[in-house]
Formats: sequence, structure tokens, C-alpha cells
Amino acid sequence: MSTNNTLTAKDFSSDQDVRWCPGCGDYSILKQMQTVLPELGVARENLVFISGIGCSSRFPYYMNSYGMHSIHGRAPSIASGLKAANPNLSVWVVTGDGDGLSIGGNQLIHLLRRNFDINVLLFNNEIYGLTKGQYSPTSQLGIHTKSSPLGSIDHPFNPLALALGAEATFVARSMDRDPIHMRDILKKAHEHKGTSFVEIYQNCNVFNDGAFEKFTDKKQKASTTLNLQAGEPLLFDNGEMGVRLNGFQPELVKLEEGYSINELWIHDPTDTTKAHLLSRMFGDDVPRPFGVLYEGKRFTYEKAMQDQVDASIKAKGLGDLDELIKGKNSWVVE
Repeated sequence: MSTNNTLTAKDFSSDQDVRWCPGCGDYSILKQMQTVLPELGVARENLVFISGIGCSSRFPYYMNSYGMHSIHGRAPSIASGLKAANPNLSVWVVTGDGDGLSIGGNQLIHLLRRNFDINVLLFNNEIYGLTKGQYSPTSQLGIHTKSSPLGSIDHPFNPLALALGAEATFVARSMDRDPIHMRDILKKAHEHKGTSFVEIYQNCNVFNDGAFEKFTDKKQKASTTLNLQAGEPLLFDNGEMGVRLNGFQPELVKLEEGYSINELWIHDPTDTTKAHLLSRMFGDDVPRPFGVLYEGKRFTYEKAMQDQVDASIKAKGLGDLDELIKGKNSWVVE
């Protein structure tokens, strides 16, 4: 990729009016993306944002780069084709909990398992915002919406558990109201070689306001969130509480009650088993993990595909497209 260190956040902002509802969490995500990009050293002509359908999917309009507002749920497939055709591009898929986990669920899991070098940002507001407030695949059980007036009886998807189940090689979580943390995660996602999956908690202040307030509110955040750092113990509540493992069962302990910091769970993002345990820390009585849950190494699809092509050309030559179309058998009809 070409590098231009003179670019600023403003250079990545398009001339389009941003048409999200005032106060939407998407504004913060857009701002952090534009702020981070100059630090990544990616030239605008090598940068592509591809989206599906939904509020989040307006993202490409607001980026001064190449992009495509594609069709519902199909952004992963379009991004895969683009990456296969031009591996030098930095490709970002922007999707939402509806677009990415309902009609696009199948597209997403196959992108993750194939491991194209693509970054997926899933904006999760636990609601259908663009279509005006129906419950989504991540909406909480019992939520009252326009499409579930008596309360949703659907068990919600856990996006990080889904990504790990599809054997994604990079799985992380951030939130719209923690810009410093989000910028760090975006950088790490870009640096990862393979498909990176980042779930971003995003507040929809019109149809599901305050869904993540206990994680973003300054008075509650310390006791409800775990900031994952590789090689560091799992601490929360200003260091007064920690998480230890009793076999494969996470336990919350209070350090002043005789527990040592040496007994605590040390975060290892290369451990798939522990990553699965972290993804399941989802209840009201446990802190929610934020950061990189898992990062592993596996060959990328586009590299393996190109290796096959190169090996075939070496063994058989370039071939002839006309001859391929004609085939070996022919006949004349008189």
C-alpha cells in the first residue's frame, strides 16, 4: 500500500451531509474512523468501505474514499470478491445487527471462516433503526417494540460468540462512547492479517435509547466493564474486584477479602477456550468484556487462492480463454 503521512482526518471526510438522527452513536464511530485512518498510512485510492442496508450502511457516503452502498446483507460477499480481485486494497465492511446477523448472517459467517484480510465493523444497537424500531437479532428477550408489542420471545444472538464459532481470527468489542478505546481497537483490527470482527455498541437514541447505559455511564462503568489487556489480570471496579477461573467457571472475587492478584485470570488473546468464556460473560451479574477477546493466525483466503493460480500457471502455462470456451469437442450442424 502506498503511504501518505500528510493526510488528516478532514481528508477522509466527504462533502455529503451526514444524515443520521441527532445524537446517534454512528457519529462517534465515523469520527473515530476518520481520525485513525491518517495513522494507518493507507492511501485513499487503496481504501474501500462496503455496506449493506441500514442506518450504519450510510457510512460509505461520508468517507472520502472508494465505497459501495450495496444490497441487504450481501456486503461480506461483495467485499470478498473485491479483495480477491485486488488484494492490495484495505477493505472495510460496515454493517449492523440487523443487516449482518439476519439476512446477512450466512454471508458473514462464511467471510469469517474463509479469513479474507477484511475488517468487519458491526454496529450493534439491538434494534432495527432504519425501519423504525422493530426488534432485531440482538434485541434483549422481552423487549417491547413495534413488532413485539407483548415482548420479544426470540433468544438474542451473541455476536462475539457467533464470530468465535465461525473461527474468526480476530474478535473484539468496543463502544461508541469510548472514543479512545475504539480508536485503539480499529488500529488493531487493521493491523491484523485476516478477517477482523469488531462489535461496536452503538446507542440508538430514538428507538432503543440507553440500551448500553450501564457500560457507558461514568458512575456505573467501572463496575460493569472489563478492559481486556494482553498479559494483564482481569480487574474491574477500580481494581477492587477481579475475575479468577475455577476450572472453566469464571468467578468474581473481591481482592480485599483475602484474594491475591496472582490468583486472577490473566488475559491471553491467543487462547480460544478462554475467548469463548469471555464471550459468554453476558449476564446482568457479571462485567462485560471490552477489547480484543481473541487473535489468532491462519492463512488468508486471497493469498491461498493466488498461490493456487500461480502454481497452475507454472505447471500448465497461461492457457487460452478462447480454447477453454470452445472446449475439446465440437461438431457442425448442416
